Amino acid sequence: MSSELVDVTIIGGGPTGLYGLFYAGMRGVSARLIDVLPELGGQLTALYPEKDVFDVGGFPKILAKDLAKALVQQATQFDADICLDERVDGLRREDDHLVLETDRGERPTRTLVIAAGKGAFKPRRLKCPGFDEFWKRGVWPHVHDPEAFRGRRVLLVGGGDSAFDWSWALRDVAGSIVHIHRSDRYRAHDHTVSLVEGAAAKGEIELLDHHEVETIHGEEHITGATIFDNRSEERRELEIDDVVALIGFVPNIGPIADWGLELEKNTIRVDTRMMTNLPGVFAAGDIVTYEGKLELISTGFGEAAIAVNNAVHFANPDARVDPGHSTSSAAFRDK
Repeated sequence: MSSELVDVTIIGGGPTGLYGLFYAGMRGVSARLIDVLPELGGQLTALYPEKDVFDVGGFPKILAKDLAKALVQQATQFDADICLDERVDGLRREDDHLVLETDRGERPTRTLVIAAGKGAFKPRRLKCPGFDEFWKRGVWPHVHDPEAFRGRRVLLVGGGDSAFDWSWALRDVAGSIVHIHRSDRYRAHDHTVSLVEGAAAKGEIELLDHHEVETIHGEEHITGATIFDNRSEERRELEIDDVVALIGFVPNIGPIADWGLELEKNTIRVDTRMMTNLPGVFAAGDIVTYEGKLELISTGFGEAAIAVNNAVHFANPDARVDPGHSTSSAAFRDK
């Protein structure tokens, strides 16, 4: 049904988009979800699947990948159209509906909910010889499966939460870890920094501040790296198998910026209904801005519900905005 006209199309397969897809199904409307990634879950599965999430209602603690799995199960129970590994390039209005132009074709829809997070995240890259040469064949911008580093010699680069989370998590998996950062000012949570510093004191890992990567060596695969102290310029040769460069991402909303939406930096301004300045186009999650905005998964859930219910009413003015209680919803009567 990918080329058929649907009531609601959601761009983004992360937590906000998935919850929006669930709400569209609960309201009994036809829905489609499009995501540029090859699997659902967004950052939960692509960036930190093994990381614990603590601030989602009903779960004192849940692994990101398990939260994603539950959201996918919830979102896909109503047989919506799922289009993965598909890039949305353009948006145009045609008669009484919208048409999304993608690299797979055209996707007509009565309304649109943009839940694309911060947009496309491009990993920051180190400017040193060998980094691009071994990109994703020894140089990794994230950790997808910790077991892939079992017994291997890892050079981990970064001073943020992801770097320290994985430094701590991989200490019992990797054969060795040298964790470096370009300064002694870490952006990670103090508690996690203390854990890693404690592991370093015990000799479980090596933590070096004021150090950077000069060169990554190897032929068919990585065999070593040269790091240097940026205060003394003293250099040191390391024998390594992998470089895990957790140095952040550059957000880019891409073609969305050219659709005529009211933007504020890299975010879309919305009203209390989560509607943008374009009729029938709504947005939710980290990609939106309004007074008092909080970038949280839990906030995204609420915004998705508001956006989708208002989109349902926009597509069919006879449909109520208020969905009522799910316990009495017709969508679950047979279930």
